This record gives sequence, C-alpha cells and structure tokens, in this order.
Amino acid sequence: MTTTRAADRARLGHRIRHASRHPDRVVPYLRRLGRDWRLRLTTRDHVAYYRAVMKADTARSPSAAVGSATEERWLALGELQFDYLLRHGLSPKDRMLEIGCGNLRAGWRFIDYLRPGHYHGIDISPEILFAAADTLAERGLQSKVPHLTLVRDLRLSALPAGYFTVVHAHSVFSHSPIEVVDECLRNIARVMAPRAFFDFTFNRTEGEHHHVLREDFYYRADTLTELAASHGLWARVMEDWERMPHKQSKIRVRSVRR
Repeated sequence: MTTTRAADRARLGHRIRHASRHPDRVVPYLRRLGRDWRLRLTTRDHVAYYRAVMKADTARSPSAAVGSATEERWLALGELQFDYLLRHGLSPKDRMLEIGCGNLRAGWRFIDYLRPGHYHGIDISPEILFAAADTLAERGLQSKVPHLTLVRDLRLSALPAGYFTVVHAHSVFSHSPIEVVDECLRNIARVMAPRAFFDFTFNRTEGEHHHVLREDFYYRADTLTELAASHGLWARVMEDWERMPHKQSKIRVRSVRR
C-alpha cells in the first residue's frame, strides 16, 4: 500500500503540505472550492451535483473531464484498462456494460474489439455523451452500433436482466458517496449473466473514509467488499491491478447466485 493511497486528503495538514509542494495547484483548488459551495446550494443530490461538475469540466476539455490532462494520457489510460480486461479473458463475444463510459477513453477500444452491438455505455452526463459520440465518429466505429445511454442514477432499471457478461466501471466510485455505491451494488446482479464479473476502481485509504469537495471519495477496501457481500455478491481486491501504474485500486465482483 502506498502512502498516497493511505493519506487522508481531507485533513487540513495534508492540504497545507500539498499546497506548499504544489503552489501552482492552489488557484485551481480555490476555484473548485468555490464551485463546490455553489453546487451544494443549487443541486438536489449528489448525481445532480456531479452532473453539473461534468458539464463544466467537459466544456473546457472532455479528456480532462474524465481525468486525462493530455491526449497521450487519455490514450494510455484507455489502453491500460483494455489490456487488463483482455488479459483476464475478455473476448469479442462478450456483452459489455461500461458504467460511467465518459467520452470513450477505454470504450472505443472495447467497441472496436467486441462484436457489433455488444457494447453498452451509460453515463449521467449528457455533455460527456456528446463527446463520446464525437469519439465514435472520429474512430470510424459507427458500424459497431454501440449503445450510449444517458441515465439519472445507478439503479440500472432500463437494462435487460441477466444480459451482460462483463461490467466495467473505471473511476466512477472514486467520485461517488457510499449511498451511490450501494445503489449500484444493490442492482448490479440483476443485469449480470451467469459467471459474469463486475470490475470497478476506487480511491483506497487505510484510514477513515473521507472526501475532497464531494468530487473525490476514499474508501477502505473491506468496506466495499463487505457492502458487496450484503447484496449477495462475492468480491475481492485485484492484486495484479495493484501492481499496475495507476493510483486507484480495483475490486472484482461476482454474484454468489450464479
């Protein structure tokens, strides 16, 4: 476990030390702080809050809105996700659901690899889905007829039961309070086919759960595995992912009723 994952970034001491080491980040942080207070007053729940965050971030840069400051980084992170699932047995015949598909950072690779119609991406942000449609056109993948769907929550109520063989969520729970994580885990088994798995990443801490500006959330791994178990799911931390060059951790979930 790295010290970065163990740090409580919400503590004042951490913020002061971080600011002293990275003075160039102080002004952007203060802008985020002002936006945080404004959105707390004008949005009704966390999904509405984060939808507004994505709208503002996507207007500046769709790639940055999904956590990639440069085109090179956007490509590298998408390739990292794709290669990992490929090593874990992803095949063209799989039917894939990507929760929080963003502007298809990894999604375009999945779409290109899977059979036509076998990719379904969902997101809470209409603006980032417009950017996803642009990525689809730029990559010439229209003939793969992927499904891109706007959702208002993670109840997954419009999706077919027992259909998806692979479910993927990268950097979604890292921006979600525990009630949103719980909502997804409570409903995910319904849409999973027998022997399907659900991989998701999260910001990991060894201390108390905390968040930074309600945009970045940190959880202990055992909290999430136990939450999954409470919904009839079997979950484990993916240790091989821990050795990857990525700051977040990954958990794999399967249904114990498969």
